[in-house]
Amino acid sequence: MRITVDRERCIGAGMCALIAAEVFDQDEDDGRVRLLDPRPPRGHDAVREAVEACPSGALGLRM
Repeated sequence: MRITVDRERCIGAGMCALIAAEVFDQDEDDGRVRLLDPRPPRGHDAVREAVEACPSGALGLRM
């Protein structure tokens, strides 16, 4: 699985970092998403949940 991030679309809600902190974080300067691991293990359910919970649609997932 590969995660895509559109930082321009991100509104800094932080849902991704709350749900999957080992994969996502928030930038200290602007609060936008920061991707820690672009290729997490395939069975990582929290990543899928974080992508679905993103209110701005800034996150994507490719298999």
